[in-house]
Amino acid sequence: MPPDDDDMPDFSDVQGGASSTAPEAKAYEVYVVKSGDSLSKIAKQHYGNANAWKRIFEANTDILKDPNKIFPGQKLKIPAKG
Repeated sequence: MPPDDDDMPDFSDVQGGASSTAPEAKAYEVYVVKSGDSLSKIAKQHYGNANAWKRIFEANTDILKDPNKIFPGQKLKIPAKG
C-alpha cells in the first residue's frame, strides 16, 4: 500500500541556494617568495600593477607584520584577480 501523502512533508516549493560560509575553492593561489622579491614586484607579476601590493599584504596579515619584510621560502596567498 503506498504511503499516505498527508504524512510526507511538502518540499515542492523548496529552492536550491548556494549559501555557505566555506571559502571559494580557488579564491587565491599560493606563491613562494624568491630572493629579490617584494610585494610590489609580486603584485606586478600577478595583477600587472605594482600598486596592488596591498591586496597581497592584507591577505597575509596572519604571517606578515611589515610589508617590507618578506623572506625567500615564505608562502603567500595571492588573492584572485577581480
